[in-house]
Amino acid sequence: MKKHTGMRPQDIPILLKIIAYQRRKEKWQMKTIAQHLGISASEVSESLNRSMEAGLIDESKENINKLALIEFLLHGIKYVFPQKPGVITRGLKTAHSAPPLNKMISSAESVYVWPDANGSDKGQAVSPLYPTLVQPCRDDNDLYQLLALVDVIRVGKAREQELARQELERLISEDGK
Repeated sequence: MKKHTGMRPQDIPILLKIIAYQRRKEKWQMKTIAQHLGISASEVSESLNRSMEAGLIDESKENINKLALIEFLLHGIKYVFPQKPGVITRGLKTAHSAPPLNKMISSAESVYVWPDANGSDKGQAVSPLYPTLVQPCRDDNDLYQLLALVDVIRVGKAREQELARQELERLISEDGK
């Protein structure tokens, strides 16, 4: 086993993709995660090894330690993978501008987007955790919502972060409903 050298940005979308599969009660394999996320199969394998060493997934690499993942997302993500909104650009809405929080918060002055030339929304640029995530999020609403909520933790204000915390706990919890 390689020495753990810390989490990498792709580790979070990989774990959240597994959560998305589990919420839909879908079977998954490393190669399907790789195909869906646009990440190499070897990188998915290495990512799962890092997540196992960090205690975020069990040794079988099938069962996520949901409490540990929630704790990391709520208390560590903004420090490990910080983000500051950038220039106005076209893209796919994220953070509180995306579902599910866009139904709870209406804020026309601060719209956040993941930059994407094919995007129909305009807002401040927020870099996704991994560059290939826009299309997978268009294809998987569960993954999209989870990653948008993670972006709220990364760039949101206290009230937005509290709503995101509640939603992340709800969506990642055992029943997921």
